Amino acid sequence: MLANDIIFAPSTGMGGAVSIVRVSGNGCLDIVDGLVRLRHGTAASAPGFSLRFGVIDGLDEVLVSIFRAPSSYTGEDMAEISCHASRYIVGELMSRLSEAGARTAEPGEFTRRAFMNGKMDLAQAEAVADIISSTSSAQHRVALNQMKGGFSSELTEIRRQLLELTSLLELELDFSEEDVEFADRAKLQSLLDSSISHCCRLRDSFRAGNALRNGVPVAIIGAPNSGKSTLLNALLGDDRAIVSDIPGTTRDTVEETCVLDGILFRFIDTAGIRSASDEIERLGIERTLRKAGEASVVLGVIDSSTLSSNQDFEAATAEIYKLVDLDSQKLIVLANKVDIGGANKNVIDINNFVLNPDNKPDNVSILVISAKTGQGLEQLRKTLVSASEIASWDGTLVTNARHAQALADTAEALGRVRLGLSNNTPTDLLAEDLRSALSSLGTITGQITTDEVLGEIFGRFCIGK
Repeated sequence: MLANDIIFAPSTGMGGAVSIVRVSGNGCLDIVDGLVRLRHGTAASAPGFSLRFGVIDGLDEVLVSIFRAPSSYTGEDMAEISCHASRYIVGELMSRLSEAGARTAEPGEFTRRAFMNGKMDLAQAEAVADIISSTSSAQHRVALNQMKGGFSSELTEIRRQLLELTSLLELELDFSEEDVEFADRAKLQSLLDSSISHCCRLRDSFRAGNALRNGVPVAIIGAPNSGKSTLLNALLGDDRAIVSDIPGTTRDTVEETCVLDGILFRFIDTAGIRSASDEIERLGIERTLRKAGEASVVLGVIDSSTLSSNQDFEAATAEIYKLVDLDSQKLIVLANKVDIGGANKNVIDINNFVLNPDNKPDNVSILVISAKTGQGLEQLRKTLVSASEIASWDGTLVTNARHAQALADTAEALGRVRLGLSNNTPTDLLAEDLRSALSSLGTITGQITTDEVLGEIFGRFCIGK
């Protein structure tokens, strides 16, 4: 990529009534004037943030939006040409731009130029791609906060503390031959503790942030014919999974996404768990157990119509507990098919069991439902939203694995500094670890990065952004 090139690309997809072709770079307004006859004046003489009507001879009537450096998206002179959304018109317009000396932009090159010209840092630039790909209001809200600099402001505060630490230690290095300590060790420890705590809090938010970005994984497990596939269909509002009275119908995992209260959930219907002699069904059960282990939330479905007492239900829930890590996963046990039981004693007993808070450990909810009639499903949806941890998360969410790793590396380097202070490690070694922490932190915002990393990040963007 050459920073002084004039670049262009369509910034809208096909299918609407209007298409927009974006042009950016030094001299781009002169190229626009060579293609578009404006009704009043020229693009090169027009002020920024203005709109002009014009004609491309033999092609189309257009509107030209004009943006001036440094106040444009890229920080350069820029124009957006709005034309009718004809493949022929857009293709011909781009051909004429190319003939006039501009070139087609690489994926993400407009945003990369915004980063290079100081319009945003790297974390904000990555948030642009997250906004474009967001599929739920929660994803959009977090990405928008990051693009506006919410995450970056927290990193700036950590960096400020680290620079203060570094300056105190570097001062000692300048006078190392005089064996003088300028830095108050208690103050250093306090700054370190604060910085490490801040890094770890942001790093630990990645679990919720990753679920937000990719969808909260929810595994639906239980015995054959307990109603797992019916439940999936009911939650999705669609006949996605095959429902049959024949045990072992589901032999592989079925995954679908659904948005509940602005949060994306990724539901995974699994094979019924039982002793199976059929090789294909056995492989399906193995995959079920693996998927259950990977999920953030597990729905354990029990057919209540086959139980005769709450003791049977308690035994069935105990079997599900064995399949879930209650220290790291949320479990929602569902007493399904209560529509079949009606007012029978077993349903009354199960309800009494469910309502007794002493009958379930932490991280476990127990609900009575009918996936067939919809009874209890609204409460299940609310419980799922609460179990996701996203709705209740207070503060910045880290949604990018690269950011989470950099924060972990920063905290690790600072941990070495803290240990070194306790062990009276020489100041020059402490300063080296501090520089390592600053370097790791700088990779998030782009203060320290390489062309290879930038190429990998912006290569994931769409053309025209």
